[in-house]
Amino acid sequence: MNHTDLSGNADGDEQHFADAYRPVGAGRFSFWFDTGRWEWSPEVYRMHGYAPGEVEPTTELLLSHKHPDDRDVVAGLITRTITEGHPFSSRHRFLDTSGEVHTVMVVADRVLGDDGEPVGTSGYYLDLSDALEAAADEVTGQAVNAAVSEVVSARAVIEQAKGVLMRMYRINANQAFKVLVWRSQETNIKLRDIAAQIIADLDQVPAPPPATIAAFDHLLLTVEERIGTDPSQ
Repeated sequence: MNHTDLSGNADGDEQHFADAYRPVGAGRFSFWFDTGRWEWSPEVYRMHGYAPGEVEPTTELLLSHKHPDDRDVVAGLITRTITEGHPFSSRHRFLDTSGEVHTVMVVADRVLGDDGEPVGTSGYYLDLSDALEAAADEVTGQAVNAAVSEVVSARAVIEQAKGVLMRMYRINANQAFKVLVWRSQETNIKLRDIAAQIIADLDQVPAPPPATIAAFDHLLLTVEERIGTDPSQ
């Protein structure tokens, strides 16, 4: 379903841009606590510089790619994920096989077993690296930067949702907008509606870390479940 508004109003312009703009490189992953086994989608392999299936993703391989300044933090996060059953959610940097630095946001949720206990974590790697701007320009043209400014200033609710993402994940405004557009494209729901639902969901978020980040990751990854299915939406 295409949510572009053909009436020519600002909402239609906003959604038209969101439909065309590819904000982030996104790939799925899973991690199983009992075996320590990682699963990567082809996109995550490529982010790290590998052909899909070229190597077996392991914790050791994962940590070997982390930026030296972030490696200990990520190692501690993995330990906490295993021992406490928290999602593997973070923002950090890693180096691909060519040495290029990638800034990624990892958004994840828990995987529960039949007994309701966490058995793993699964989610997305979102590559927010500045290097992606050039690729985006090739697809959408040189008007991308101007369009971003015009779109985000037109809708206060999008600005509010951006601010929430910036605070929660400590990312900048452009990266926050990329995440919102990714969710709009992933769910085929209007950008404005995604943003409004995120703001409405804030009352469900408990007190600060680590519970806050875990709860917000869950809401972000399931936002489509709380938005109406009316075809006009």
